[in-house]
Amino acid sequence: MSVFKSLFKQTFIYGLATVLPRMLSFLLVPLYTTKGVLSSVAEYGQVSVIFSYFVLFNVILAYGMETAFFRFFNKEDKKENVIGTSAISIVASSIGFFVLALIFQYHIASFIQIDVKYINLVIWILLFDALVIIPFAWLRATERPMRYAIIKILNVAINLGLNLFFLLALKELAQDENLFETIYKPNFEISYIFIANLIASACTLLLVLSFYTKIKYKFDKQLWKRMFRYAFPVLVAGVAFSINETFDRILLDRLLPPDIAETEIGMYSACYKIALFMTLFATAYRLGIEPFFFSHSKTENPRQNYAKILEFFVAFGAIILLGVVVFADILKPFIVRSEAYWEAMWIVPIILLANFCLGIYHNLSVWYKITDRTRFGAYISIVGAIVTLVINILFIEAYSYKASAIATLIAYSIMVLLSYYFGRKYYPIPYNLKKIGLYLVLSIALSGLSFYRFRGDYITGISMLIVFLIVVYLSEKKQINQLLKK
Repeated sequence: MSVFKSLFKQTFIYGLATVLPRMLSFLLVPLYTTKGVLSSVAEYGQVSVIFSYFVLFNVILAYGMETAFFRFFNKEDKKENVIGTSAISIVASSIGFFVLALIFQYHIASFIQIDVKYINLVIWILLFDALVIIPFAWLRATERPMRYAIIKILNVAINLGLNLFFLLALKELAQDENLFETIYKPNFEISYIFIANLIASACTLLLVLSFYTKIKYKFDKQLWKRMFRYAFPVLVAGVAFSINETFDRILLDRLLPPDIAETEIGMYSACYKIALFMTLFATAYRLGIEPFFFSHSKTENPRQNYAKILEFFVAFGAIILLGVVVFADILKPFIVRSEAYWEAMWIVPIILLANFCLGIYHNLSVWYKITDRTRFGAYISIVGAIVTLVINILFIEAYSYKASAIATLIAYSIMVLLSYYFGRKYYPIPYNLKKIGLYLVLSIALSGLSFYRFRGDYITGISMLIVFLIVVYLSEKKQINQLLKK
């Protein structure tokens, strides 16, 4: 029992530390979209584009080495070699990137059409974020969840606090030419956002810097080759996933007319955040249940449990989908403060459903994790990325961010179907497709009716939600009663 207690405790702490950074972007949306904080919707669009590049380059600079570290730290007898080799690898590649990026910063700025002063800040942030990858992995591998969580939470607190301080308290000061250099003009608010991020990243690095003073710097070339071979598919899958998640903003910036691109991206990105309710649920659920997948893989009949887990996930996810859609117009003033962004509310049900599909995909992915066929994860992610790119490139010019939202939904839906198809072949799990299908079809149909036909009619919307809750309760009555008794 103590083993399971420890497992639950660590899962909860790591889950909290992982979900909170995602919450940061959610918490900052009301600040950024408040009238007068950023000078225009286009400014928020520009910030969103830059953060899209962040996601991509964070994956590239990690190049799967964190995952490889976990694998080889638990596998190898000489753990010091694993620590030293992975640390040297990340430090060398990060410094190499940093030097090259600084040398070519003006070329990069010209190519991606972002002001060089922002590029300079981004380069430093990427360096600091890369240098904490192995220290954080070491904290997790040596089972130090509290320190890991505290540092992660401090990063979020510093970033959030500085954003509030810079964008509210110092906003008027920044307009005084005598107090601030011209380098932070125009659009000094954008610089503030990245300066806050830079300080938070620097503080995080300082808190884990002792790791680099304690380790033995021994580089094992053969070990590094094995680690990199293991890490490369993770890198490929990570790049593909980042394309699915954020590359649509970059394509919108490239393919839409320059005079409207950033405004369209700003509206799209702000309303996209309303779907974060589903993302947070799916992330927390995955972090909590993933250890269960592995710990129960050797039990007598794990597949029945895996099937029930997906059923519960779909039931809860369907309730969140319908609930957020019904109350979307009530929620939006609290999350997206300015009416200038609300034009893109059309995408909210689409993105909610897309993230729901992504959560289902993560649940279905148990088969290739259990059977050590993780390459299929990379293949499926690549297919999703190709679908995302093709639909965006073909339809952005005609349909703008609506094409991007639909592309995300189609990509994640295809990934669900592919994972289910190959899962039946390599590790069949007896999913209750009738019940899962009922929840999905009913919640999607009711969500579509509520938002696109009866939007603003809360009597009808709430009635739909109550009907769906009754259906779920009747279907899961036995399990719900058992949980309530416990």
